[in-house]
Amino acid sequence: MDHQKVQRLPAEQLFQHELDALIAAERDAVPTGWRMSPRSVRTYICGGRAGSTPITPKYIGSERLVEIAISTLVTDRALLLIGEPGTAKSWLSEHLCAAINGDSTKVVQGTAGTTEEQIRYSWNYAMLIAQGPSPAAMLKSPVYRAMETGTVARLEEISRCASEVQDALISILSEKRISVPELGVEVPAQKGFSLIATANTRDKGVNEMSAALKRRFNIVVLPAPASLEAEMDIVRTRVEQLAGSLDLNAALPAGEVVEKVCTIFRELRSGQTLDGAQKLKPPTGVLSTAEAISLLANSMALAGSFGDGRITDGDLAAGLQGAVVKDEDKDGLAWKEYLEHIMKKRGGKWAGLYRECKELNA
Repeated sequence: MDHQKVQRLPAEQLFQHELDALIAAERDAVPTGWRMSPRSVRTYICGGRAGSTPITPKYIGSERLVEIAISTLVTDRALLLIGEPGTAKSWLSEHLCAAINGDSTKVVQGTAGTTEEQIRYSWNYAMLIAQGPSPAAMLKSPVYRAMETGTVARLEEISRCASEVQDALISILSEKRISVPELGVEVPAQKGFSLIATANTRDKGVNEMSAALKRRFNIVVLPAPASLEAEMDIVRTRVEQLAGSLDLNAALPAGEVVEKVCTIFRELRSGQTLDGAQKLKPPTGVLSTAEAISLLANSMALAGSFGDGRITDGDLAAGLQGAVVKDEDKDGLAWKEYLEHIMKKRGGKWAGLYRECKELNA
């Protein structure tokens, strides 16, 4: 496979040199089924060094929460990462699997249409009709493959799955085996098997997890970035990584640009200015850190494709308009009030962005 043509590489390929360096420098005990020790996994996630190789931080936040997540996976309990959109739940789960197993691709994306077969197994019906039930005709789910190989599977947005799908998980996590009555066998989980699930606290119309299912998980709540500086650090890091994998043909956003976007997002998200002096009408959207990263990547694409490669206030305004105004009636009014009562009064370095946003919001 030509990696240059792949739109998004899995974490274990994107950071393969770091993983190899950590494995080569390993000095601690490695759990069964793992490729490196819990300490090395923490270094891979939080940053540090492996011999002479610098390890970039993948998750910028509480190191203690990362340690709790890693230590959970050493035990026989599954891990549930909960948080608002954009708190890096999926990002952290992918990198945990990349470090532990070198494979983050055993993943089930939870939706309203996810079925029990996608958690357990299904069949190649042409082979089933022609030959009857056989191992060759079986289509194993990512969870099934993780159980028989003693590795970690991922289940994204578990609370979007129907109750019967969640009930199937209770059985798997309790018994640590999958029964295949068609073949008259039971497949036990090998040592090293675990599951990392994620759940979004702001999703509406979801299926509440039962107490029985929650008991099978160790729950780690991932908070939003604690400060403006922390959020800017996350955004800068991820935008730089995105720019490296996409042909944006633009310079990385200046610190002032990142600060403006993060300030606007934090203020609208919290419903008040950063200094707490003025209340704001929040929009209906979440305005997560992930959306700030996407906005800046889109602004870079605009600048690279139709400008001189440097993000202008016009590029930024175009992205902000789409990010903030999801509902024309409610969000349009909230955004207009923010422009007139906050951004306009700041003047100075905000004046150009105010003019461009006002023109788009007219």
